[in-house]
Amino acid sequence: MDFESELSCSSEYKSFRSTVPLKQLAVDNDATKIWKLYDAGSRGVRCPLVCLPPVSGTADCFFKQILPLTARGYRVISVEYPVYWTVSEWCEGFRRLLDILEIDRAHILGASLGGFLAQKFAEVTVNCPRVASLLLCNSFTDTKVFNYAESSPVFWMMPGTLLKKMIIGRFPRKLMDHNIADSIDFMVERLESLGQSELASRLTLNCSADYVQPQNVKVSVTIVDVFDESALSQSVKEEVYKCYPDARLAHLKTGGNFPFLARADELNIYVQVHLRSYEGTQLSATDSGTPVER
Repeated sequence: MDFESELSCSSEYKSFRSTVPLKQLAVDNDATKIWKLYDAGSRGVRCPLVCLPPVSGTADCFFKQILPLTARGYRVISVEYPVYWTVSEWCEGFRRLLDILEIDRAHILGASLGGFLAQKFAEVTVNCPRVASLLLCNSFTDTKVFNYAESSPVFWMMPGTLLKKMIIGRFPRKLMDHNIADSIDFMVERLESLGQSELASRLTLNCSADYVQPQNVKVSVTIVDVFDESALSQSVKEEVYKCYPDARLAHLKTGGNFPFLARADELNIYVQVHLRSYEGTQLSATDSGTPVER
């Protein structure tokens, strides 16, 4: 793609790419399954903030969280996962990744699909907790909201161009401020970098019939939502609120689908507020705490 978004050309993004190396790790028996990640901050932190991207995202889409938060002492890891076709396979791969990184538990910031997967991981590891807390950004609890359950089994054979159109079709089309427009341009770039199998697997995870059992998500939750147009309807947001009646609500007046880019400063404040209560404990995301025991 010849076009470069404004965010890709920004000094902040260039600084991020020049200071935080991209790592690649194989965690499964299949050596072709490579997790990509940016790991910044003190390696002594055993309970970092781990960021999981939406369907269209790659590991670098959280660069506006990594640099500012690590400057404040947090360890932040942003991951991009390989091809998995079921949520259970993804959860097992993610567990192995945490093991390799020697991460006992993690605070997880998940955007859209990333938030759904974070909830499912908290659910399946409830008896041996690996999740310290959740920040759910424009996320959901039931895949039925996308109305693709019947067609999701054939995503694997659809052309990549068609899969991209399915994703881009959910982006807002009306006039928006330049920060939101820049965030969309940046994420379209990321989308263009993904291959057909990566897109197909992500859409399969996103749309195959599945739902979260909130009674098994026994961690503190902060829900980050926007008041302006995004891919998720108000009814979907209300369902998330119902599932987590005790959750903290972090509302952004605007931000679109990708507030972690368009309203990064505001979102980062909410992240710090969320993590502040863990400082000085075994679940601290900074080096002020002590390692937790499994």
